[in-house]
Amino acid sequence: MSLTLAIVIAVIVVALVFDYTNGFHDAANAIATSISTQALTPRIALAMAAVMNFVGAFLGQKVAQTVSETIDPGVGNAALLVVMAGLLGAIAWNLITWYFGLPSSSSHALIGGLVGAALAAGATARWDVVINKVVIPMVLSPLVAFTLGFGVMIAIMWLFRRVNPGKANSGFRLAQTISAAAMALGHGLQDAQKTMGVIFLALLAGGYVAADDGLPLWVIVAAATAISAGTYSGGWRIMRTLGRRIIDLDPPRGFAAESVAASVLYTTAYVFEAPISTTHTITSAVMGAGASKRVSAVRWLVARRIVAAWVLTFPMAGLAAAASYGVLKVVVPT
Repeated sequence: MSLTLAIVIAVIVVALVFDYTNGFHDAANAIATSISTQALTPRIALAMAAVMNFVGAFLGQKVAQTVSETIDPGVGNAALLVVMAGLLGAIAWNLITWYFGLPSSSSHALIGGLVGAALAAGATARWDVVINKVVIPMVLSPLVAFTLGFGVMIAIMWLFRRVNPGKANSGFRLAQTISAAAMALGHGLQDAQKTMGVIFLALLAGGYVAADDGLPLWVIVAAATAISAGTYSGGWRIMRTLGRRIIDLDPPRGFAAESVAASVLYTTAYVFEAPISTTHTITSAVMGAGASKRVSAVRWLVARRIVAAWVLTFPMAGLAAAASYGVLKVVVPT
């Protein structure tokens, strides 16, 4: 086995480990609201989310293409180390935020890691792609989700103002089964593709595919399986934060938040081809739906900690990736 092939295999394994951590780190995205409102039991919710994550991974490749275009590491072993370091930086930040129960973005950790590793190696970061398809959607998607979450919840309150609250809650618990499934499908559509894009980048750097080739089927299956397994293993620390610590959700607000978040995920994946954060999207939608009750209903101190994690994700993952590249450059012969 050549050294290049060995490094390619190692990068693919690390990419799938990242995909797994993405699954358990972001499991809360799809199901925390449904569990907190008792619309679904934890195990049923996790199983449903895992299945929908797997299915969602097969529904598009545009986001994967965008991720593979964020940097140009070149070709050869040195280029592969850049991709490896980017993944290690993202995994490190995922584990740190998971430990502290903060719903940060695996997507932005990955992009930040790739950019940080590329800068450390003197490779090219494609800033037009990073700015237009990562940074701008990163800023806009939470604002849109918050606004729509607030607006949709106001509409629900007006439409169901004469319905008995108990009956309405019962109906929205049932509806949450659908909205949670839609959210999980969107999570698979967005986040599994990001790992596919990194694996394609590694294959490209190793000379095993051409830039205009399509994604191999085995890459899609592997990424779908890894994120589904991670989702099923659960992410209970973050689930508590998203489901209960931001706001005490009721079924209508849970349904509103999930429906809005899923809609934003689909729109950005198919229309804008942007790898947005499922974490930012659902958390902002939860805040928006909660604020419709009253502004003080949202625990803004917890929200402030989450926003701080969002702001730190890109640079901290980049720094971790740059440090990883420095170590790999010394340890791995190129």
